Amino acid sequence: MKKGGPWKPAPENTLESLQHAFSMFDGVEFDIRLTADDQLVVHHDRTVSVPEEHLKGHPTWLEEWTLDDLTGLGFLGFDDFLDDREVLKAWRDGGSMGCVEIKRPHPKSAQGGGFFGRDHHNRHIAKAMRLAEEALDERAIPRENTVFYAFHRGMPASARLSETQRPWAALIPYIPPYGNRTSQRLQVLPKFLTTSFARLVNQHRGQGSAMLPCAVEYFQTSTKHLPLGRHVGLEGRALQRLTKARGGMPTYVWPTKPYIEHRVIRAGLSALTDHADPALTWLPSGHARWRQPGKRPLLEAEWQRLEDVEEEHHLRAVQELEASVPSWADCDASRRRALVEEWRRRWKWRSSVKETLDRFSGETAPASAPRMIGHRGSGKTPRPVLHPQSK
Repeated sequence: MKKGGPWKPAPENTLESLQHAFSMFDGVEFDIRLTADDQLVVHHDRTVSVPEEHLKGHPTWLEEWTLDDLTGLGFLGFDDFLDDREVLKAWRDGGSMGCVEIKRPHPKSAQGGGFFGRDHHNRHIAKAMRLAEEALDERAIPRENTVFYAFHRGMPASARLSETQRPWAALIPYIPPYGNRTSQRLQVLPKFLTTSFARLVNQHRGQGSAMLPCAVEYFQTSTKHLPLGRHVGLEGRALQRLTKARGGMPTYVWPTKPYIEHRVIRAGLSALTDHADPALTWLPSGHARWRQPGKRPLLEAEWQRLEDVEEEHHLRAVQELEASVPSWADCDASRRRALVEEWRRRWKWRSSVKETLDRFSGETAPASAPRMIGHRGSGKTPRPVLHPQSK
């Protein structure tokens, strides 16, 4: 960002982007891939996202590159990411959440296992999960601060193979690691149309998922009526059905646009956002933005102060709450109990107040508490992601 100019996000999945999101929100979501030399790199696409001139003479698929080759272009190694002081302060010490999406390679790549190599696919995801967990354990990042997930039908098998002790989930509907955006969406459409929200919850519970990643299409006015069965929503009876169906299961909604963000959070859901501009303090829905509902949770009376404030006074109201509301880590026993009692009553959590407080007695808020999560750090950015200087 130029000094004095409009804010511009750093390229996605870079250290600068992730640091900014950790400081803004309750946590970050980012992508990891396994390199040719069995290292982990923070990168979304299946091909290396740099201009064509840097790809000549190199393999097509990212998994066929070494970590040194990738970091030489400016991409972030997972270990380097974890060793950053700001990241450790937020993720290890500050109760921030890390959502780690493990990407499968293209089936035609050397590491891809072909289109029908189910066992190979399971082992690949398991290896990445195991390496990531070892790195997180070495830095003493709390287990409850992390979730692994992937667009991978065999996620339960991969979790068993990896012997992970951290929460995990599959991403449903499953998007294959090949094809363009249009063909991928066409492939998942039948699954979306035949999977009600209640059925989606049951699928995740049946698999052993610790949380429910959920597409925003289940809540948008234009699409929420498409799946078979009774629809859910963020208001009225549709919200009651949503609350009953999930029974307090942590639910992460992507992509959450600003116009729907407030309702997502107030429904007890977590929001993955691409909008990390510090200047976005008033939402299009007509609400002041509260960027850390998980790390700095509000009691209902405090939420009402935000909801009643007019736009011209909202900055002062937010600043007053920021100055007076303690983080979850700094809450005394009385405030923690009051928060959990309100959450449990409002969103029908299944675990008791005592069970919840005993499990989340440290710096990390309960898993089911709503959170704001920065998608790929400070948000998805244009392709190519990086523009290295030519040699």
